[in-house]
Amino acid sequence: MLLNLHIENYALIQELSLSPDKALNIVTGETGAGKSIMLGALGLLLGKRADTKVLLDTNRKCIIEGVFDIRAYQLKGLFDEHDMEFEEECIIRREISPSGKSRAFVNDGVSNLEFLKVLGTSLMDVHSQHETLLLATNKFQLGIIDDFAQNNTQLTTYQAAFRKYQDQHSIYEELVSESAELKKEADYNQFLFDELDKADLHATEQQELEEQVNKLENAEEIKLKLNEALAYLDQSEVSVNTMVYDLKSTLDQISSYTESFGKLNERINSILIELKDLTNELESEESLVEYDPQLTEEKQQRLSLIYKLQQKHQVDSIQELLDILETLSDKVLKVENLDTVIEEARQARDKAYGDVLESGGVLSKSRISCFKTFEDKLLQLLYELGMPEASISIQHKSIEPGNAGLDEVNIGFSANKGIAPQSLKVAASGGEFSRLMFSIKYILADRTALPTIVFDEIDTGVSGEIAIKLAQMMHQMAANHQVITITHLPQIAAKGHAHYFVYKDNESETTSSKIRELSEADRITEIAQMIGGKEPSEKSLESAKELMAL
Repeated sequence: MLLNLHIENYALIQELSLSPDKALNIVTGETGAGKSIMLGALGLLLGKRADTKVLLDTNRKCIIEGVFDIRAYQLKGLFDEHDMEFEEECIIRREISPSGKSRAFVNDGVSNLEFLKVLGTSLMDVHSQHETLLLATNKFQLGIIDDFAQNNTQLTTYQAAFRKYQDQHSIYEELVSESAELKKEADYNQFLFDELDKADLHATEQQELEEQVNKLENAEEIKLKLNEALAYLDQSEVSVNTMVYDLKSTLDQISSYTESFGKLNERINSILIELKDLTNELESEESLVEYDPQLTEEKQQRLSLIYKLQQKHQVDSIQELLDILETLSDKVLKVENLDTVIEEARQARDKAYGDVLESGGVLSKSRISCFKTFEDKLLQLLYELGMPEASISIQHKSIEPGNAGLDEVNIGFSANKGIAPQSLKVAASGGEFSRLMFSIKYILADRTALPTIVFDEIDTGVSGEIAIKLAQMMHQMAANHQVITITHLPQIAAKGHAHYFVYKDNESETTSSKIRELSEADRITEIAQMIGGKEPSEKSLESAKELMAL
């Protein structure tokens, strides 16, 4: 239920606040005063897009805020699903800056428009002239049938199956398309794979080969320098090892005299041990160095193969070549198994299609089963609204699966005796359309949990006793729903639990729209003016009182 609506700097509204009654709320006013502007503001709260054209003062931001009591509507799961904070009094706010930037908030948390749209469908049903036009479309009519049949569960199940079918169909189509390309490239991919696979590459091989080739190509110089180093260390009369050994012998003679001499001698001994170890390693390395032209050529050829493959595939490392080998392996394997994979995808698609037909059949059965009941209820209401010769016929046609199911419905209507029901696009006049639309809303009100229903001049083309009956039905709807009705009919205005008057204020430099709640006396005057003009007669005032008393 809408507890409060606050609007600032929107269209003709400088600032407006409205706290509607929980039952039937009437909104009246002169044409162009701004009654329908409020619907635009409500639309923004329900997720519609906006631009800077809505700003009355282009230097200030526009703010629209609605406070809703949502205690009874079990929406916490929806809030949790979208990671939004839940409050029993839900505050929705839209802000539009002069730069055109729009922001949305739910309970002071930033929200996107998609969440507002989903949340809005659980808060309000806003009828507009645009919706009346939509009534003539098959898609809108199918939605009416689903609402009446309470098909939400069946429709959700079907749409999940349809989405799965679409996914499986896309996978199958992509595989079929991809197979043609893969088969074109199959021979070349196989050649590239075989070439890399035959190379038998290893991740660390390149660095090891480069070191080995460098060593083999410079074997003579390496062996010469190693022998020179060994000569310095141990193979001459004045070798380093000999001199260090003599140094140790000298210090041995005095090491017992002081502790510091002993420590020096220990250090010399450590050096001598390290030199002997170094000598052994140099001798080992020297013995391993051989000039081997054949081995050198083998290693060079191996490196040349690696460089050639890297250049061919435009990479810089063996690891990248190994990655390419893995990708080629997948492609080759995919081609080898492609027919099997495509067949499995086709079977998965066909199974998903079968699930679509099955769940769609359940949905269709539920829809068709309610046609007669819906027709009867609608005819009864149309009879009460002054159309005793009306006839309704719902035509059904099975169609290829789509997001809405396997059905197309067409509500045929005739207001006159002896004339067969025709498509709503051609069958109904303005007043007939209004009564038909209202009757549908009246029926669906008992089938939905929507707390607030908004009517924008749904009484177009209606007058007299029919208007009184329409008002009584709105009053009945308001027993279980909050109803807000923008009207130009005194019969409907007189039925409201609260009455708001919208008017233009021309006192300031810029014309603006304002709204005020009417007292009992003011209501009589306003209804009298709706009957008899700006200067209502005594008769008009008496008629207003009579309507209020009905």
